[in-house]
Amino acid sequence: MKTTCFERAIFISWYCSKRDCAFCYLSSRKHVKQDPKKDRRSLSSIFAEAIICKACGWKVEFLSGGCDTYTDEELLNIIKSIYKITKQKQWLNTGILNERQMKLFKPYTEGICGTVECITPKLRDKLCPSKPLKEIEDMFKIATKLKLKKTITIILGLGETLDDFKYLKAFIQKHNLDRITFYRLKPQKGTKFENKKTINSKYYVEWVKKTRKEFPNIKIVVGSWLTHLDELHLLLKAGADSITKFPSIRKFNTNYAKTIEKEAKKANRIFKGTLTKLPKIKTKNPALKRYLKRMKNN
Repeated sequence: MKTTCFERAIFISWYCSKRDCAFCYLSSRKHVKQDPKKDRRSLSSIFAEAIICKACGWKVEFLSGGCDTYTDEELLNIIKSIYKITKQKQWLNTGILNERQMKLFKPYTEGICGTVECITPKLRDKLCPSKPLKEIEDMFKIATKLKLKKTITIILGLGETLDDFKYLKAFIQKHNLDRITFYRLKPQKGTKFENKKTINSKYYVEWVKKTRKEFPNIKIVVGSWLTHLDELHLLLKAGADSITKFPSIRKFNTNYAKTIEKEAKKANRIFKGTLTKLPKIKTKNPALKRYLKRMKNN
């Protein structure tokens, strides 16, 4: 019987020097002044989250943060510390990295993530004007040279069609990707997508099914949302390997969390880890105490 698990992205900051991706909530806050030193999470909260991931059997999907938030040494400290906590090399989703940075982070890093989001030519240029695809491709060339794995994120519902799968297929082949994460668009207030109608599950499943058919060995991670959790068994049956994009601390042991575990069972998967059984952790870390209390109160 195949297994599946939950993968939690650990966000390390709310700052981003770009802030013009049309679907991102930060694009609606371009008028708000940001400070990279203030718009970042405390180290205690970041490490607390990593401890919970380890205790609950969740994988860290990647470390994620806006562009240009941390110095290289600060980021190295975070990556190294989470590696020590989880005993897992990390995937980095922190913007464009150069060769020097990748060499610095490599001892604690499994792979590099490119935030492609939309693969359709011209449409992507409009949606992500400050994140040209060429920068990601150049980064992947360096990652290949350094023997680091490569992954991308794709958001479905931005205006692409199933006919555009050919562009995704070509990109995966060109860069020999090891992994891909699919998300469904969650329209953000204040963005051009605020009133956008969400995609249906059939459409989402087709993208996963096509990817699995063309790339039998690629790892596929899928993110749903609270309103569409009943599609997860369909996505798993279509070829997805694991599940992400769920507020697993805030919604721990709720009916939403129980639904995810049930969806895995409906797909004939053994769910590794738990979203419903509170881990036993003794700690003096205030942030970790707050998270555990929140999880318990659910």
